[in-house]
Amino acid sequence: MESVTSATEQPETSAAWRPAAVPRLIATDLDGTLLRDDKTVSERTVAALAAAEAAGIEVFFVTGRPARWMDVVSDHVHGHGLAICANGAAVVDLRDGGRFVDVRPLERTDALAVVHAVRAAAPGSSFAVERTAAFHYEPAYPPFFLDPDAVIAPAEKLLAEDSGYTEPIIKLLAHHPDLAPDEFLKIARAAAGAHGSFTRSSPTALLEISGPGVSKASTLARCCAERGISPEEVVAFGDMPNDLEMLDWAGTAFAMANAHPDVLALTAHRTAANTEDGVAAVIEQILEARSAGELS
Repeated sequence: MESVTSATEQPETSAAWRPAAVPRLIATDLDGTLLRDDKTVSERTVAALAAAEAAGIEVFFVTGRPARWMDVVSDHVHGHGLAICANGAAVVDLRDGGRFVDVRPLERTDALAVVHAVRAAAPGSSFAVERTAAFHYEPAYPPFFLDPDAVIAPAEKLLAEDSGYTEPIIKLLAHHPDLAPDEFLKIARAAAGAHGSFTRSSPTALLEISGPGVSKASTLARCCAERGISPEEVVAFGDMPNDLEMLDWAGTAFAMANAHPDVLALTAHRTAANTEDGVAAVIEQILEARSAGELS
């Protein structure tokens, strides 16, 4: 693994980094990583992704976004077209309209246990339920993205056995109006960590809860194992706490210049910010080294 750096080591920038071999797979987060702040993919990045696929390097988008929010990159899919969504809870085929290929759900009983435990530990918390085909939320939950089809009701009703909702739960979201984001994450994990995997990717106190053991890393590992790809053959990019496990698992991990302090502390490599095409810069370097015959 090349991902962990000690306090005395200086992280290596993409300009100084030289790959030892051609990677077989590139795994990249989207928001704050591949996407610019306006949620677009730059022409430079589109070209780099296409060139990587043309060179036989698979590219996986690995994101906290649900499948319904993958339109930002669906036009830039090359090769296989698969993406890991909802922090590992779903694998979707972007070439087939976002069809679910695999789902690793959060069980209803675990979701209810999380709601009760987090509400008790952090009064004022509100919740939303992300299913494969629906998104519903509590009255106090901030409607970050208005959905005219959303049902607004207490979480206990949304998660009741007789609620009428049969689609798998891929993510529970918890919001707190006053706590600092990392403090809320710590409290929630301590209160309900046995019932789910807790992480965050928002600058606000918004937590994302998947099924126990479900993460970007665990689902990426499954996808790589199916293809006979080892961690050492993967280069990963990320910027937020929900990327930590993936960056630690990958043989080579890059933190964006704009990354969360925990991500910067974990990774041995740095690249430019998402606004400066940091992912594209590394891909270009890999392909240049390959073209020059410097890689095996």
